[in-house]
Amino acid sequence: MPQIPAPSRRGLLFGTAAVSAGALLTACTSNEPKKSDDAAADNAPVADDKPGKAVTIGFAGPQADHGWLNAINQNAKSRAEKYSDVTLEITEGSNDTAAQIGQVQTLINKKVDVLVILPADGKALTQVGLQAMKANIPVVNLDRIFASPQAYRCWIGGDNYGMGLNAGNYIGEQLKDKPDAKVIELAGLDNLELTKQRTQGFDDALKNFPNIRKVARQAADFTVESGQAKMAQLLQAQSQFDALWNHDDDQGVGALRAIAQAGRDDFLMVGGAGAKSAMDAIKAGDSVLKATVLYPPTMAASAIDLARALGQGKGVSGMAELEIPASLTLYSAVVTKDNVDEYLPTGFN
Repeated sequence: MPQIPAPSRRGLLFGTAAVSAGALLTACTSNEPKKSDDAAADNAPVADDKPGKAVTIGFAGPQADHGWLNAINQNAKSRAEKYSDVTLEITEGSNDTAAQIGQVQTLINKKVDVLVILPADGKALTQVGLQAMKANIPVVNLDRIFASPQAYRCWIGGDNYGMGLNAGNYIGEQLKDKPDAKVIELAGLDNLELTKQRTQGFDDALKNFPNIRKVARQAADFTVESGQAKMAQLLQAQSQFDALWNHDDDQGVGALRAIAQAGRDDFLMVGGAGAKSAMDAIKAGDSVLKATVLYPPTMAASAIDLARALGQGKGVSGMAELEIPASLTLYSAVVTKDNVDEYLPTGFN
């Protein structure tokens, strides 16, 4: 899963960027997307989509042992296939740091034009990012950030703090008229900075609603099994509450199982990341799950766009600058029954 610093310390936020799922989703003030019938891979690309200079892009990511990570790989592949001038050299994902470093070094030795790297460990991969940049191969650092800005030309990733903030604000709006409302939180791995950021954003949002108290929090580990076990514990400990925020839709599958087994339907649930199963449940409207807050894997498609633009010496369409930005933070939209059809094409399995 992602591992980045808080957006207030990292990432340029552009309020007027497009909010269609495959475009660069940034700090807009509205959750409402532009109307579109296209899937993420078919949305308007960052740079000019007319064929240009041939570009070979090397792509290195971690092992796809989670639905979101698998969606990262699929988004990169499908985006590259859109371009007749792009060749994608993709490595077999690995969570072994030494193995991934070796894979990136192989891509450097092949003299690819641009590298897109989602590191298994940003700090550990920093040196190989520096190696690529020194070899005049620009690096697009995807989501988990390197320890030095000299190790990449452009960073693009999600907004963990924004996920929590938007989840909290959505829940707050639903409960703002309920006296002494109670909420609980099913977090991810507590040893990850991203989990702390999501919780901080959630807590900060709840400060806007003095009638709401967070009465319990339990950390899981992004798996179906952990979600089910930890949710069962929460349900046993909390006989009454009004809303649940779950950090991750994969562990949310397990959480929903525990909720169904307990026969509980007296609260609303908000998920996180944007899995297709979560969006399907939201659309069906037959469970406690009423919304999910995106951490869009379409960032990989946008990373391919940015890599192609770098390889062809182009900027970003719709911006005045000749160069692509140094940093792009994506917006964490809230998907509800009202807008789920717009986002369903981006849902991952």
